[in-house]
Amino acid sequence: MIVVDANLLVYAYNTGSPHYRESRQWLEEVFSGIEPVGLPWQSIAAFLRVTTNPRLHGQQYSLKEAVGIIEDWMAQPNVRILTPTDNHWEQFRRMIVEGQSPGALISDAELAALTVEYGGVLYTADRDFARFPGLRWNNPLG
Repeated sequence: MIVVDANLLVYAYNTGSPHYRESRQWLEEVFSGIEPVGLPWQSIAAFLRVTTNPRLHGQQYSLKEAVGIIEDWMAQPNVRILTPTDNHWEQFRRMIVEGQSPGALISDAELAALTVEYGGVLYTADRDFARFPGLRWNNPLG
């Protein structure tokens, strides 16, 4: 399963990003493919937070536009919304402790735990994910 981090979602919808074209092409290929794609609520919420906040840098969308984008993603037959399993705390705790992830890295640890729970590969442009034990991850931007 391909698990998508928020940074790739944001880049793919921000025409001013230097990663726009590559991210957009990658995301369109993933959503139109047959391999299952996992969208964590955390990634969806971060996309909404960044793309609808007029105080943040980058292309902005109205709430209606951003919600429409997410609904288009959810309508793809290979897309699954990922929620924590009964094993989440065990994996999350492991990522926090073994990945030495205090403070701002807690949300990364949670995403890493969720990806491991589903046996997926996290696709992200954030190299911080290398710290998490047992996490398979890939940067599709190079």
